[in-house]
This record gives sequence, structure tokens and C-alpha cells, in this order.
Amino acid sequence: MSVVVEVSVPAESFALADALAAEPDVAVEAERVASHSPEWILPFLWAADGDRESFLEAIRRDPTVENVIVIERADGDVLYGVEWSDSVRELITEMIDQHAIILEATARGADWRLRLRFTTEAEVTSFREYFEERGRRFEVHMIARPDAPRQREYGLTEEQHETLMTALREGYFDVPRTVTIEELADVLGVSSNAVSQRLRRATTNLVRHTLAIETDESDGRE
Repeated sequence: MSVVVEVSVPAESFALADALAAEPDVAVEAERVASHSPEWILPFLWAADGDRESFLEAIRRDPTVENVIVIERADGDVLYGVEWSDSVRELITEMIDQHAIILEATARGADWRLRLRFTTEAEVTSFREYFEERGRRFEVHMIARPDAPRQREYGLTEEQHETLMTALREGYFDVPRTVTIEELADVLGVSSNAVSQRLRRATTNLVRHTLAIETDESDGRE
């Protein structure tokens, strides 16, 4: 059974310390990419809240970033394409080499919050010892052993499924709505930006794996 660990790490020991300090109200979420290439390590960042234009300038000045471009703007959020410095790429490569799979990475202010998956508890221990020996401390907030299967029938990740079910239970889909994004974020223990992105991507996956399939099938009929 795999082990999921939630840790926090100071931005100064990870990435974007200067940019996050300059715009502490901005919430950042890294969009995952299924690639092991060093050139494709956390290449996309969503930013919400705060002054995103000033944040873009702060990213450009941040020493952990080599280049950044705006890829998309959606509902007030901004998607940046980021080329990291060698130090960030090397750190994340080290994390992967120590058997960590990065499920989620979010940041606001002085800290990053990471959700990591390991195959065994022994790998968790080895991971912590490896980085402590090198002067990097990851503060552990939660260790869990998920026993529910991944919700792949509709293309949902575990995080998306959990967010949808929590939103349903708490009344987010009720009319009138009885809970806000910020309140859902408190329940889930993540940022409001993370909740917003999970809901959006979960809805997209549901449509693609249900309504879009029905449409494709009907298009093929005579």
C-alpha cells in the first residue's frame, strides 16, 4: 500500500522565495506533468488572488527562475510557463530520485506545501534522512495510507474525487450554495486556489468521460 505525505518547506529552500515575499497574497499551484525529463519539471504554475501582474514581474526577477511567460488567463487566474534555474531542477530531481512522486505543490507567502506519494514507509524515512543530512528540512503535516482505489472510471484523480465529494457533502452544489470555496479550502486543508483548480479539472474530466463520449458515439451513427 502506498503512503501519501503532506509536507511544507520554506520557499527560500525550494523556489520563488523573492516573488512570494513580494506578493504574499498570491496563491500558486503547480500543474502536474507526466514527464521525467529535467526540462519538464513543474513547468506550469497557476496563480490566483493578489496582484498577478506584479507577481509576474516578481517572478521575472526571482533568481530561481530563468524564464517565464503567460500562457493562459481564465476566470481571473493566470497560467505561467516557467523555466526553473538549475538549483530548482536539481532539487526536484533529487526528490524524484529519493522515490517521491509529487502529487500536488502549492505556495503562498513564505512556504510551499507539497503532497508526495511513496511506495513504502521506509522510503518516507529515507527521504527525510537524505534531505536532513543535506540541511533541508521538510516539515511533515500528514501521513496517510489511502485504501480507496483511484477514481479512474471518469478520469478523476484521488484529489479531484475527494474535492468533488466534499463539495457535494458540504453543499457547494446546492441552490442556493451553502459553502464557499474558501470554506471548502479550510475543510480540505488546502488553498482556495487548489480547490478551484481541482473542481475545474474534475468537471472537465467528468464531461470528457461522460457527455463527450456520448457525443462521439452519436456522431458516428447514421
